[in-house]
Amino acid sequence: MKVTLERTDLLKSLTHVHRVVERRNTIPILSNVLLRADGGQLLLKATDLDLEISEKVAALVEQPGATTVPAHMIYDIVRKLPEGAQVALETSSDNATLEIRAGRSRFALQMLPETDFPDITAGEFTHRFTLASRELRSLIDATQFAISTEETRYYLNGIYMHSVATDGGDRLRAVATDGHRLARAEIPAPNGSVGMPGIIVPRKTVGEIQKLLEAPDAEAAIEISETKIRITTGDVILTSKLIDGTFPDYGRVIPQNNDKEMLVERDEFKAAVDRVSTISSERGRAVKLAISEGRMILTVVNPDSGSATEELAIDYDSDPLEIGFNSRYLLEITGQLRGDTACFRLADAGAPTLIQDKGVEDALYVLMPMRV
Repeated sequence: MKVTLERTDLLKSLTHVHRVVERRNTIPILSNVLLRADGGQLLLKATDLDLEISEKVAALVEQPGATTVPAHMIYDIVRKLPEGAQVALETSSDNATLEIRAGRSRFALQMLPETDFPDITAGEFTHRFTLASRELRSLIDATQFAISTEETRYYLNGIYMHSVATDGGDRLRAVATDGHRLARAEIPAPNGSVGMPGIIVPRKTVGEIQKLLEAPDAEAAIEISETKIRITTGDVILTSKLIDGTFPDYGRVIPQNNDKEMLVERDEFKAAVDRVSTISSERGRAVKLAISEGRMILTVVNPDSGSATEELAIDYDSDPLEIGFNSRYLLEITGQLRGDTACFRLADAGAPTLIQDKGVEDALYVLMPMRV
């Protein structure tokens, strides 16, 4: 194999693919990135057996061929090469090393054969549809923070995506929950998504999708089966296994009869929660909201260091109520709201609270209270 290409193009592709590779691997080939040169292009591919990312980049191919080299090593080498450099990649005559040349720099990396590199892309995809990158990104951004990190409840370690029929038409919905909070976002269902199987996209895959959707005007082609998802955007193809489990019936968690409505200026509320929670400890993040007609008093008490209170004006005309929440969860949810006014629908101090932008139905959040 002998190929030459721009350092900028090679670095961009390596940035996309090398992140998949775990730093510590018991299987040597999984530490490597596959390089395949053919027909004026260089293909780069990396996998951890659950997730695979590949990308093609334009290159001058003098001799076609393929090999694999350590992913993080070649990424670090190319990253440190001078901008504007032309990078030449050539396998040695004894097929033991890949030589990397740029200007006066020379490197030789140990290779493993291409035939050892695993392929997880096989299989049929039953549903195909296209989304604007910003739409897919909006679904992920609105729900990703609520993904559970508790490995024993593995079926919560991702975002649940499915299509639903509503009074307003078919919708593509994303849901995530960790048992303490729930996030649900939806967009009009694109052509081809109706009837798709409900899928759970793993946390690591969600993070990689976010990083690939950098250009808001780009489009993402999505293919889905019951066990895999494949997303193509530009020259990048991401293929991932799905979580094999049943997502819980989240509809039962969303309160339907919370009759106490509180409206508060979103930025003011977020800043107030942030200020009073400064006094809280790592173990106790509770902030108490004392809600009465026209005003709310936020209180945090830390037995080890002191207390903090702040008063806010609100729109509320129901019975007075005191309720406690995890301050970090409150900040994460209010950080996802897009409007000027946050709407809280409450029942009592022990019942889950519904939070959303005033007048917006596309995204909603459910937060379990804490004892304070």
